[in-house]
Amino acid sequence: MAAKDFRPLAGLRGAQWDPDRLPSDMRASVHTLTTTDGANVTGYLYRCGGETAVAVLMHPREILATHYLVPELLEAGIAVWVQGSRAAGNDLRLEHELALLDVDAGTSFLAGRGYEKQVLVGNSGGGGLFAYYAEQASLAPEARQVRTPAGRPVKLSEAPMIAPDAMIFVAPHPGQGVLLMNSLDPSVTDETDPVSLDPSLFPFSKANGFTSDGASYTPEFVARYRAAQHARVERIDATALALVRARQDARKAGAEDTGARLTAGWQAIFTVPRTDADLRNWDLSLDPTDRTLGSLWGRDPFKTNMNGVGFGKVCTPESWLSTWSGLRSKANVLRCAPAIRQPTLVIRYTADACVFPEDLNEIFEALGASDKELHAVRGTHHGQPLGPGEDSGQAVAGAIIRDWLGQRLAA
Repeated sequence: MAAKDFRPLAGLRGAQWDPDRLPSDMRASVHTLTTTDGANVTGYLYRCGGETAVAVLMHPREILATHYLVPELLEAGIAVWVQGSRAAGNDLRLEHELALLDVDAGTSFLAGRGYEKQVLVGNSGGGGLFAYYAEQASLAPEARQVRTPAGRPVKLSEAPMIAPDAMIFVAPHPGQGVLLMNSLDPSVTDETDPVSLDPSLFPFSKANGFTSDGASYTPEFVARYRAAQHARVERIDATALALVRARQDARKAGAEDTGARLTAGWQAIFTVPRTDADLRNWDLSLDPTDRTLGSLWGRDPFKTNMNGVGFGKVCTPESWLSTWSGLRSKANVLRCAPAIRQPTLVIRYTADACVFPEDLNEIFEALGASDKELHAVRGTHHGQPLGPGEDSGQAVAGAIIRDWLGQRLAA
């Protein structure tokens, strides 16, 4: 199915969270839940009363209590549940298999509150989390993951894992690991030296096609670059696995071996330098869209690729393997897509700097749902308007969602 191109509609409201747009009879409550493995998570329930369906919003690394879609979803006549994971605000130890138990705590709570239908709304990084949850929820308990990629046991088989009735993806990148692999600077030659350099792979040199006004990379360079990104992930994977094995081996030593006991208890932490170098952010001819030059973090790659913000900058071996490895993380939307058979709505923003049409089209085609729609809406990754006087992409997305939900939930 071809994407439907929704341009801004007259009369749509502005962007961002606006308390004045919330229904006057809305009630909000805060709930602390305990997961199957004993962790505590917090969620926020917005409702007007009498709703039989609920939308679930969650991100593995952030708390979205004031997400811009909350008023839009409430207007659709359904309740909204916004939840944080156990790693919200600090993803140093984020393992997606454990985050699935956080999702499960929320969906189980909502079922217990009497909601007959649940709609998972995966925005940005929430897309990979919910795709993974939907895949695991579709399996018999004994067929679910039993360990994280680092080998930690996980109790997915003991969790109810209530399957969603519908799925909505808004600006979903292909998964944290794939996102990072596409953004890694493969010209790094030494992971302990953030300025180490292989000039033949450096994306921000004139010799390789870069200028301050943008870039024009040759197909040959792009192919070498992508292969080198893959190889860099393999190298970091090997380091992470070696650190995990060292702890596991140390745990097998006798209680009298002080050095082994210290090693067994030590939580290694490592940095990943230069993680803002997706060629598509600098060469706008690659998978062209309405986006402008630069990444989510800025226009100057000599700053954004070197500063302390960005994806996957500080990790444990466990969080790297489960979340940030494009080769080992299972929270990969494309991998999970065939298992998603519920009615599915996908919305992309046309000027998104980290979600690109080629990736999203591949995911859409792989979805197992027979009832699926893909819409393109003018806006940035967060749905902000692209020019003065334009309606908010967030509001346009909200209108699409309400129409789509009205048709599905009425059935």
